[in-house]
Amino acid sequence: MTASTDSPRVLVGSIDQGTSSTRFIVFDCATASVVAVHQTEFPQIYRHPGWCEHDPMVILETVLQCIDGACAKLKELGIHPSAIKAVGITNQRETTVVWDKVTGLPLHNAIVWLDGRTSETVKQLVAKTSSQKSDEYQSKVGLPLSTYFSAVKLRWILDHSEEARAAADDSRLMFGTVDSWLIYKLTNGVHVTDVSNASRTMLLNLETLQWDPEMIQFFGAEKVILPEVRSSAEVYGSFTSGPLAGIPISGCLGDQQAALVGQLCLSPGDVKNTYGTGCFMLFNTGTRPVISKSGLLTTVGYKLGQDQEAMYALEGSIAIAGAAVKWLRDNLGIISKASEIGELAAQVPDTGKVYFVPSFSGLFAPYWRDDSRGVIVGLTQFTTKHHICRATLEAVCWQSKEIIDVMNTESSTPLTALKVDGGLTASDLCMQIQADLLGIAVERPEMAETTALGAALAAGVAVGALKVATKANGGGQEIVVAETGARVADGRHKTFVPKVDAADRDARFVEWKRAVEKSFNLA
Repeated sequence: MTASTDSPRVLVGSIDQGTSSTRFIVFDCATASVVAVHQTEFPQIYRHPGWCEHDPMVILETVLQCIDGACAKLKELGIHPSAIKAVGITNQRETTVVWDKVTGLPLHNAIVWLDGRTSETVKQLVAKTSSQKSDEYQSKVGLPLSTYFSAVKLRWILDHSEEARAAADDSRLMFGTVDSWLIYKLTNGVHVTDVSNASRTMLLNLETLQWDPEMIQFFGAEKVILPEVRSSAEVYGSFTSGPLAGIPISGCLGDQQAALVGQLCLSPGDVKNTYGTGCFMLFNTGTRPVISKSGLLTTVGYKLGQDQEAMYALEGSIAIAGAAVKWLRDNLGIISKASEIGELAAQVPDTGKVYFVPSFSGLFAPYWRDDSRGVIVGLTQFTTKHHICRATLEAVCWQSKEIIDVMNTESSTPLTALKVDGGLTASDLCMQIQADLLGIAVERPEMAETTALGAALAAGVAVGALKVATKANGGGQEIVVAETGARVADGRHKTFVPKVDAADRDARFVEWKRAVEKSFNLA
């Protein structure tokens, strides 16, 4: 992604706090290019099957380590960290953190977005609704009752942690997603979130863009201190210490919405798919929320300034994508590093009729089945690790096809191309499989860090280094460099075009659907 090569430098930092690693990246937003980056992984905590936790203090420590590391690299380039105009934050969404207002310390490990422990909590909450259905509040909050969302995790903590309950009773239980936790700690006490993250909690009213009193009461969170809901691009506070002391934190977007901005999907009808730990496809629907009838979620895409309109999106969420590759590496030992999966998968022309449904903690869109568990079907004596690796890549791509099919059903215009980003897109084989199974072109940008870039762009807009402008044809928005008016534009892409016969694709899709059905009723 590039702007004019003679544009002045616009250095903006981005904290990219993900499910398995943290990065700090410094961009030149004038050219949408990476200047410096530092990354570190951190441990997952699996106390029981289906559970996944993070230590909030470890998350904070990794952020500080990455900032120090990237700033050291800046200095090696002859750039002082004070040249950074602002910092944005993008984060794993829905992951739920609670901490003590008095001590500032966590009261429970963070419950991660893909954690499935709350199945019984969901059943109890559904039973409380007048319709006895999980979609009782979907028209208001855009989301069904599911293990996925933050308010359900908060309810579980209140039900199972005496320490958290006592803090709530004493009016000192603070709640937030990871963005809120980080801003609170980095600014020494500013308790905020943005509309994109808030829209993943089940507590935000999509029309008012404020916490909804009925939802707060439904989840029994009246005594919980919620963060103030703000736009995705405004100054929330400044760093109080470290190499970035005094620099404003002025951008905040959930990771998938950040990728939507970073891919410059700023016009209604634009679509992107991010292949990370999970897989998330967002379809920009414009200034009005659209409620899906086919298993998609309605979410706030972004609000790039206090005076800007909020833009909404339909989302198809897949729980397990890159996490399945990690499972092959860490649990089965089939590969020793993630990049090997493509090499092994390429050694066979197909999966040998093996299908892998990696629903380790249930299936998200379009099924929303908490009772689904992972299955591998079609194994024979012919099956090798090469077939398993290829079936893993195909599993990600089949799930994405199911989301695309639903989006095509709900959209008046079928998609003709898909913008992609995320770790798995580094595999040419995976992206070719995706094009083959979709039957449309797949476009991968040369600059891979689109999620972090989205948060950096939001931060740059907030401090006036960048501006949101209306496209000349009136067909949506674009981001321009304030000083020059140069457009931050899509750069070079590699395009993958489908190469398989449609009849073969359709027949294999039927077999995939049969495999998915075999994963039901296993929990």
